[in-house]
Amino acid sequence: MQSDAIIKEGVMKKILAVLLCSSCGCALAQTAQELIDNGKNSENVTTFGMGYHLNQYSPLGQINKSNVRRLVPIWATSLSNDTGELAQPTIYKGVMYVVNGNWTFALDVATGQQIWRTPVDYERAAARVGNPGVIVRGPATIYNGKLFRESIDCHVIALDIKTGKQIWKEKFADFKEGYTGIIAPLVANGVLITGMAGGDRTTRGFLDGWDPEGGKKLWRRYTIPAPGEPGSETWPKDMPDAWKYGGGSTWQNGSYDPELDLVYWGTGNAEPYNPAYRGGADSLYTASVLAIRPRTGELVWHYQYIPNESYDFDGSAEPVLADLRIGGQTRKVLLNANKNGFMYVIDRTNGKLIAAHPFVKVNWASHVDLKTGRPVLTDIYERALKGETVEIWPSRGTNASLMAFNPKTGLVYVNSWEISRIMKYTKFEFELGKGSTGVETSFRTPPPGEPWGYHMAFNPLTGKAEWKVPVTGTVISAGMLATDGGLLFTGRLNGEFIALDQATGQTLWKFKTSSGINSPPITYTHQGRQFVTVLSGIGGVLNRTMKAADAVPTGGSVWTFALMPE
Repeated sequence: MQSDAIIKEGVMKKILAVLLCSSCGCALAQTAQELIDNGKNSENVTTFGMGYHLNQYSPLGQINKSNVRRLVPIWATSLSNDTGELAQPTIYKGVMYVVNGNWTFALDVATGQQIWRTPVDYERAAARVGNPGVIVRGPATIYNGKLFRESIDCHVIALDIKTGKQIWKEKFADFKEGYTGIIAPLVANGVLITGMAGGDRTTRGFLDGWDPEGGKKLWRRYTIPAPGEPGSETWPKDMPDAWKYGGGSTWQNGSYDPELDLVYWGTGNAEPYNPAYRGGADSLYTASVLAIRPRTGELVWHYQYIPNESYDFDGSAEPVLADLRIGGQTRKVLLNANKNGFMYVIDRTNGKLIAAHPFVKVNWASHVDLKTGRPVLTDIYERALKGETVEIWPSRGTNASLMAFNPKTGLVYVNSWEISRIMKYTKFEFELGKGSTGVETSFRTPPPGEPWGYHMAFNPLTGKAEWKVPVTGTVISAGMLATDGGLLFTGRLNGEFIALDQATGQTLWKFKTSSGINSPPITYTHQGRQFVTVLSGIGGVLNRTMKAADAVPTGGSVWTFALMPE
């Protein structure tokens, strides 16, 4: 009898152990449905942009216009990094996950105390390849008990979310050929999707689909078609190698519509910028948005913002998904604040253009033809082809910063640039892995007192700016966050984290962090209390080289804020 009791006790211990392990696994294993439901549980932020739609909107209103003056820092912690903080934290069950070019962190969301940190093991020579440096754009991507990220030397890495230990690591390109890994992955319909950077070097863009469990590559979708593939007719036949290094990098993040089962991803500029080396052809699928099936990589539709893109405008800015009332019916649309200065509204079911309005000063095109979907060019292009040095407005409408969309107001909230670019087409000598622009270029900064850009509220259907607040002395590269507290949170390169009145743009609150802010903030609750978090740490090539950077120290950190009790 005693032996039976011992056996039963042992069996019960094993069962209990299994149940405990299962419980831990459930607590740390993010399901596909949890990613889809991001925002329904305000204690978690499981995807980039506050949801698959990337709209940077939260229904939280505990922090609002009436009490935002009581907002104070609750904790801050160093990220042991001087190369820039351009990512966005992820939060799951009381743990905050943060990535940068050199580290991956797990922090206690209530205190900022480090739970674990894992260094990124990469070949140091890769740090000299990309102009932005060793950075990460996007979130700490979590799914099914793992955290996924890229490294600068072109690897996809999976870490155990409980310990930070590496589970698998796979190479996706060769940095010596001009490729880099600076983009956080996206998990859609059980597939891990990754992009690549290299838009000013001799690269051919692509997206990869991976099995998140073991790291097996499932598919690759090139953004530049090979001869004989659909779209290859838009590349010059008398330049047989142009497509091999034609650009179309996928260096910003994508969005996902689970109902349509479509992933939307923007592509970068054609290479070289100088169109003479591409025969002035349309150069698909550069400067485009692609709609693909996440399970297979199948291209369902595309829209090309700029055929023959020759100004480094890209089409890579994040596609924000929204449902808008148009013509008496609700339409599923995609919104894009393009670097070329136009705000696009596209039917995301079929890629048809609905509207395109300038939101900054534009001189390279007079408008976008809604029937053809193509921009109507001014004389800037022909003058540049003749060898003139031309001034192009804008240099970029925004600088790789997430805008916000509030579904209740129907407005987008953007940090814009009002800076021109001076450009001249020059001779290009091909060298694998090196620069591939064929231009001489510089930026003309505004005189003292003139705006460098604006915080603005913009109606994407009418093209009307509801309000614009000028920003002087610095550019703006931080993302926007809109909340139901009537607030907009964003940051500036001088280190200020600010709250604006969503109705007027008036600054209601600000706090000086330790470095420049070029990242998108998040908001969430912990044990019922609303928090706001942002990363601080100047980085990215233009952010570092603009005049404002001279007075801003480097150094990455996380800052978390909440209301001071009354």
